[in-house]
Amino acid sequence: MRPPTIQDVARAAGVGVGTVSRVLNNHPSVKPSTREAVLRSIAELDYTPNPHARRIAGGRSYTISVLLPVVTTEFYVRLLDGLETAFQEARYDVAIFPLLDRSRLERYLGSHTLAYQADGLVMATYNLTTLLSERRVKSQQPTVLVDAYSEGVDCAYMDNVAGGQVAGEYAATLPGTVYAMWVETELDQLFVTRVFEERRNGFLTALNAAGRPLAGEVTAGFDPLSARHAASQLLDEAELPCTVFASADLLAAALLDEAAARGLKVGEDVRVIGFDDQPWAAARGLTTLHQPVESMGHEAATLLLSRLGGYKGPARARKFMPRLVVRETA
Repeated sequence: MRPPTIQDVARAAGVGVGTVSRVLNNHPSVKPSTREAVLRSIAELDYTPNPHARRIAGGRSYTISVLLPVVTTEFYVRLLDGLETAFQEARYDVAIFPLLDRSRLERYLGSHTLAYQADGLVMATYNLTTLLSERRVKSQQPTVLVDAYSEGVDCAYMDNVAGGQVAGEYAATLPGTVYAMWVETELDQLFVTRVFEERRNGFLTALNAAGRPLAGEVTAGFDPLSARHAASQLLDEAELPCTVFASADLLAAALLDEAAARGLKVGEDVRVIGFDDQPWAAARGLTTLHQPVESMGHEAATLLLSRLGGYKGPARARKFMPRLVVRETA
């Protein structure tokens, strides 16, 4: 038997081929009853759209390029989940481009790379103000930033200054010395993230307002080995009892592991405050700042889809607020 076609679906639903196409593309002009009839026919016939034919007919690739620093951390897995959920609902495929080294960054800044052949572009975490103003980012197609803010571009981002302030205010209420762990995320100075700088500024502002000094701080890379080394360095120098603000849960996990290896009592000798509220944080009793990462990704995708749907208005910024979740580690 030949596979069902869009014409078969149209006949079964009693509508035209154009109506089936609009349903497949989530077009808002379709009546709910008609949409339901078409979807029912699609399910009954087990119809699968031909993406190649769809792209030729629509003059689009129906692909979104997502440029992000790495793909191996839980944060970016969750962010991609939010992005992909929204794009898949609109029947767009996602192409992921991790920015791992300078040569890759330079290649992606070119105008003819595969990343720029998509219908839209999502850039995660990096501040692109300078690059956009210098036109180094070839943004002929709609572009949205996620986990970052830049004027003149659609953005969905977290208020990291506020998150750092909340962490600092809470740390200031706890006894003992205060330390901090930061993430180093500059890649060859080409793309720079403000995320951890903003968390640091908010944290120090709150400590200063409370009259509590920062006794020490260490910086680590995104990988677990670097995080564990930084945790060891911090505990070697720390005056106990102490409170440590780990600016990402990845660092907090390394600190918890190192404290356990030294026989320290977490919550007494060392109090730990993280940032992200990763899925495992509750099981480890980690006090942390919860980020609605999936919601932020979904909102970024929605902003981009609206541009692809014809919105030509001014740039929009969607700000998300982290919230403190107090558990056993602090």
